[in-house]
Amino acid sequence: MNQRIREVMKFAVTGGVCFLIEYAALVLLKEWLHLSVIIATPLAFLISVAVNYLLCMRWVFDGAKDGSRKAQLGFALTSGMGLVLNWLLMLALTTLFGEDAVVFTLFTLTVKAYMINKVIATFLVMVWNYFTKRWVLKGR
Repeated sequence: MNQRIREVMKFAVTGGVCFLIEYAALVLLKEWLHLSVIIATPLAFLISVAVNYLLCMRWVFDGAKDGSRKAQLGFALTSGMGLVLNWLLMLALTTLFGEDAVVFTLFTLTVKAYMINKVIATFLVMVWNYFTKRWVLKGR
């Protein structure tokens, strides 16, 4: 049980780092390159998945089937499903709450609806990611 708690903590740290990478990429693509959230979301997700894969294989899941084709394929498949889930959630939340609506401004920081939507979508996809990646990389 202690090992499982350590694993979950490592997964949470990895997820936090990958979330920051994905969130920064999303804001960069949306605000600087003026892409719509519907296009920027999968691009940002793919950037974070590459980092997530490396961290999961090398740090989070001790005893993971390092580099096996089956593990790589499984990781890619679960990540692809996570991407679709993430995108669908962002599409639904954007439809419901908008993309560029200003939620609040604090000093010079403007928080828009898509930024809050991303936090909600990320939380839901995080649960999916842990269980599917653990199953794929450790077989249980």
